[in-house]
Amino acid sequence: MTKIDLNSDLGEAFGPWRMGDDKAILDVVTSANIACGGHAGDPATMVETLTLASERGVVAGAHPGFADREGFGRRLIPLSIREVEQLVATQTGALMGAAALAGARIRYIKPHGALANWAADERPVADAIIRATRAVSPELAILAISGTELEHAARDAGMTVFSEIFADRGYLSTGRLVPRTLPGAMIHDPAEAASRLIGYLSSGLMPTVDGVPIPLDAHSICVHGDSPGALAMAVHVRQELLKAGIEVGPFLQPTKENR
Repeated sequence: MTKIDLNSDLGEAFGPWRMGDDKAILDVVTSANIACGGHAGDPATMVETLTLASERGVVAGAHPGFADREGFGRRLIPLSIREVEQLVATQTGALMGAAALAGARIRYIKPHGALANWAADERPVADAIIRATRAVSPELAILAISGTELEHAARDAGMTVFSEIFADRGYLSTGRLVPRTLPGAMIHDPAEAASRLIGYLSSGLMPTVDGVPIPLDAHSICVHGDSPGALAMAVHVRQELLKAGIEVGPFLQPTKENR
């Protein structure tokens, strides 16, 4: 039986501003990438989201991004390599402090938005994220977009690395995600998303918007938590995976803090 993880980007509210239905999505996914106060999130939201994840046995990861709430971390901020290290280390450390209060544990790092896309293409940026991760805790794993420089950098550094694909994003023949400004970037129909994923899991080939299907590795499927149809997408994808005989479970085993 094929097994796959479902992850979602959560904890992206801050102050009076709300984003998504984290509580409901945490009943569906098996791993949660939690905002660390950069692109979104605040101390109260971090602790609350980590507590909810721990209660459900959902594995928690840090989701550091550019400190750009106005752009939701989706605009490239031209930081130096040293500044990238500092950004990732301090945001991850903040989330680990929140986890200590929540009785939870941070198990991995997945960069957010424009930072993730930058690290996908630029090896020096990917290496900076790896150095920051190892400085904070050598036990942390990396969740990387499949086929990217971040994935390669983590492997070359001897780190535990897991690869992800996206349920609701289109792909280019280069293996990169279709930019959100272009047609085909987002998949809004849950049935279309589930059908594509099941086809991928049976063949290892991901359809692209500009060419033939491409091979990708995957330990996890990301369903974004910030879109209006996020919950419906996550529920439908999980249901269809199970119907197809595909087991849904975390890529890292839950610890006692996650139970």
